[in-house]
Amino acid sequence: MQESESGLRARLIDVGVDLVTREGAQALTLREIARRAGVSHGAPRRYFATHLELLSAIARRGFEELGRRATAAVEDGTASPRAQVAALGRVYLEFALGNRGMYELMFRHDLLESGHLGLRDTSLPLFGRLVELVVQVRPDADARLVAGALWANLHGIAQLWGWGSLQLATDTDDFGPLLRSSLEAHLGPVGE
Repeated sequence: MQESESGLRARLIDVGVDLVTREGAQALTLREIARRAGVSHGAPRRYFATHLELLSAIARRGFEELGRRATAAVEDGTASPRAQVAALGRVYLEFALGNRGMYELMFRHDLLESGHLGLRDTSLPLFGRLVELVVQVRPDADARLVAGALWANLHGIAQLWGWGSLQLATDTDDFGPLLRSSLEAHLGPVGE
């Protein structure tokens, strides 16, 4: 029996997700995805007009997974807004460090700017949730700017930690103290 079009499309994305997880973003060529999916090297073009469109579909899966984890981290809503921001920060760093290839793919500027598959529609709600929490913690500040600076700080921690640079510079093997320092820098000391 022949696989449906939506089935093959989903399989190509699944293969891409597996490939980026195992070998990193640099391994995501159309030819390699097609080979591992067991189809001709031209088959992906029937379902994805461009390579960027396929990469965007793969990255969307990463944003969906990060979104699920973030939602689970704050879903009971009984923790303080600051504690929820801390939970989101921890989830973000754990995702970035545990899914290096996917994380790299998700934040490729060309994919986000391309508009394929609404990646911004998948990534911006995560930022929006962070902004909502920052408003509650820092009502005196422009929450979008504070959330943006905090996100940039977390992104930098993820990148530098992934490269091994922060472990050397801080002489620690736990990113927790860096997360706490980032929260204090952007949200103020605990108890304020």
